[in-house]
Amino acid sequence: MELYIVRHGIAIDREDPKCPADPERYLTEEGVEKTKGVAKGLAALGVAPGLFLTSPYTRALQTAEIFADALDYARQKIRRSELLLPGAEPTLLFRELAREKQASSIFLFGHAPHLDDVVATVLGSKKHGTALKKAGVALLDMKRISPPTGSLAWLATPKLLRKAAQD
Repeated sequence: MELYIVRHGIAIDREDPKCPADPERYLTEEGVEKTKGVAKGLAALGVAPGLFLTSPYTRALQTAEIFADALDYARQKIRRSELLLPGAEPTLLFRELAREKQASSIFLFGHAPHLDDVVATVLGSKKHGTALKKAGVALLDMKRISPPTGSLAWLATPKLLRKAAQD
């Protein structure tokens, strides 16, 4: 199984006087545009998603919707999971994913440092070996879902994926 790990795009700054509560923080115009470029770059690679799971926070859901549009995945099929919220236990997420028998390619949309915890869990590390940038994407090649075992196939910066969309 292929597991795509996607950090949400650039969101309104916490220090902005107009910033809502954390769960409602939304992507900025720049965040939307840059995330669209990243999603187009991934589409240029011929990725075919089987399942989208996202944190219920606004900025992660918006990121998932942008990727859904670029990858021809129906927005109404995007599922929310509290196991992608900051601080959630990665092993519980993998137990949930183990129930997904049909999907050979799963996209997870969430937050740092939680997503770096997810990657570390798959790699069997207690420390972060990654630091996903906003709208950054990592691909994990999963050998087993629960307990999780796999390898990091690649990690792409948003800039690299936006460049792939232009080529």
